[in-house]
Amino acid sequence: MKVKKAIIPAPGLGTRFLPATKAMPKEMLPIVDKPTIQYIVEEAVESGIEDIIIVTGKGKRAIEDHFDNSFELEQNLMEKGKYELLNEVQKSSKLVDIHYIRQKEPRGLGHAIWCARKFIGDEPFAVLLGDDIVSADTPCLKQLINQYERYNATILGVQAVPDKDVYRYGIVEGKRIGERFYTVNSLIEKPNREEAPSNLAILGRYILSPKIFGILGLQEPGAGGEIQLTDAIATLNEYEAVYAYDFEGTRYDVGEKMGFIKTTLEFALKHKDLRSQLLDYFSTVLEKELINRP
Repeated sequence: MKVKKAIIPAPGLGTRFLPATKAMPKEMLPIVDKPTIQYIVEEAVESGIEDIIIVTGKGKRAIEDHFDNSFELEQNLMEKGKYELLNEVQKSSKLVDIHYIRQKEPRGLGHAIWCARKFIGDEPFAVLLGDDIVSADTPCLKQLINQYERYNATILGVQAVPDKDVYRYGIVEGKRIGERFYTVNSLIEKPNREEAPSNLAILGRYILSPKIFGILGLQEPGAGGEIQLTDAIATLNEYEAVYAYDFEGTRYDVGEKMGFIKTTLEFALKHKDLRSQLLDYFSTVLEKELINRP
């Protein structure tokens, strides 16, 4: 069965970016001139996804508004002849069919996925987390879908992370059976450095069997007192094969401040109308820092 549906969980409070996220969803924070969640949606569409459900929480209406038509703004741009901007504004509302459901209480990623079970039904589906943007020649999710079509099993998108950072991720212990491809023997959510079985971290991209919903419905709270998706996948792995794919591409962590700043700067350098100005600015700043260094 083809993977045609995707879940994008976006119910979190964005506490790492307060006070900016007091009234604005963290998923709407812009990377240069486009909100982070649009990069995620575009990746899904480029990977062949036809329907997306975004799991939201309180105060997330801005996400729905962004992917809706804005008639007054569009009419204003049309009257002023700003057709290039008009196309950019309309692009977000024409990408794909997007549906929404609210997670009524903050019970973790696993619970957020479980909330979308009726939308998914009995189909394999994708999950894309909004904290990870991946720049790759072949979209990251498409790479995982290609592997799913070969193995017809759950596929986790992984990359190696520094040992000091393993505590931030779900970590996979597996056996390499092909180029960039692993069987998964065990998983552990946010282990400390000493407990981590490897440094292969699950980085926000999954193709999951619908059987995960039955497990999530019975899942006990794990790390942080929340329903953890990694724990449910570990249980799924007891009944059917789970694989991990070390995807190609550069992954940007926009879920914490320094990662967000680095991503913004690198993406700005890719804009031909900003690159030279930004490089000149970097040179000026660096010169001042060197002069003022004690």
